[in-house]
Amino acid sequence: MNNKLLGGVLLIIGTSIGGGMLALPIATAQLGFINALIFLVICWAVMTASALLLLEVNLWHPVNSNLITMAKTTLGRFGQVIAWVSYLLLLYALLAAYVSGGGDFLQHFLNGFHIKLSSKIATGLFAFLLSIVVYKGIRSVDYVNRGLMFSKLAATGLLVLCIFPFVSVDYLLTPGKLHHLPGVIASITVIITSFGFAVIVPSLRSYFKNNASQLRKAILIGSFIPLVCYILWELVIMGVVPSQGPISLTVMAHSSHSSSDLINALSQLLHKPLINFLAKTFTAICLATSFLGVALSLFDFLSDGFAIKKTNLNKLIIYALTFTPPLIIAYHYPNAFIKALSYAGVLCAILLIALPAMMAWSGRYIKKCASGYQVSGGKYLLTILLMTSFFLIALSLI
Repeated sequence: MNNKLLGGVLLIIGTSIGGGMLALPIATAQLGFINALIFLVICWAVMTASALLLLEVNLWHPVNSNLITMAKTTLGRFGQVIAWVSYLLLLYALLAAYVSGGGDFLQHFLNGFHIKLSSKIATGLFAFLLSIVVYKGIRSVDYVNRGLMFSKLAATGLLVLCIFPFVSVDYLLTPGKLHHLPGVIASITVIITSFGFAVIVPSLRSYFKNNASQLRKAILIGSFIPLVCYILWELVIMGVVPSQGPISLTVMAHSSHSSSDLINALSQLLHKPLINFLAKTFTAICLATSFLGVALSLFDFLSDGFAIKKTNLNKLIIYALTFTPPLIIAYHYPNAFIKALSYAGVLCAILLIALPAMMAWSGRYIKKCASGYQVSGGKYLLTILLMTSFFLIALSLI
């Protein structure tokens, strides 16, 4: 694996394995472990196929083209409006979730050193420190992300190994409550969000230029590793933290401090300082890497959408447009972490499943502008993805 491919794979993993991973056991508690495992595999397959379609459509366009340009050329004004609205709502919701979770973690972490910060100051500090890296561009994000990712993968492996001896088979075999449809849909939307790495595909294309083979490898490898990590994470967390009770995943789902509550639960239930340290390290890096990937994607999207070249003054304008709205949301809704990820899942179904399938259908079979790399599966795959997205959107609305 060459240096650039490694960077691309790590950027995809970093965008995927983040705040969504922290929320997964909390959001899927009512499904039960077995059902959560099944839904994880299905959602991974759907989101990976959609990401490859997004790559295919992006390769029809010049380098640095983002979703606005892609939607406009394939679907016209209608597609452009859908791309604008769903993309902005999705990425602002994700950034708000990561800023909210990051601020909560930073406040909780500094309290351990007797440094008292208000939730708003902690949230602003978390966002400011990482936003500077995004401002410097994808190369800067790539190198910072590499260091964070190697630390995160090491922390993940050690955390899983340390928690595994405490896993209760009875907790894992607890039957899920599939009869409560709103809860099931909310769980699925958080799973979908956890595989929402496709937002970074246009930025990766700018990094890899027209190397379709390398981009395809980056997507396949970069999406499969999070699937494995999610399964192991669900196994150890759902195996040690009960789904019901005073210290439970269900209680955390309704908390305004869900990310720190999960760390506290592990500390109280296991009484292992090493696990507590690894959990804190893992949480911090998860939120940071997801923030970097999503913020970079939004930064490039706004540059393309407003046709703003990234000169010094213009970059400050894009910077303000990227980070001000999620900060305002996080300030006014401090419990936005789980809620924002749930809303983001519905938007993922629109933007990262339905839209790529519609753009590919139009480009291949209506406008006849498709050329070069093409995802296999033809109309059957596109139909399955469209039906899946419409089904999820309809159920969420109902």
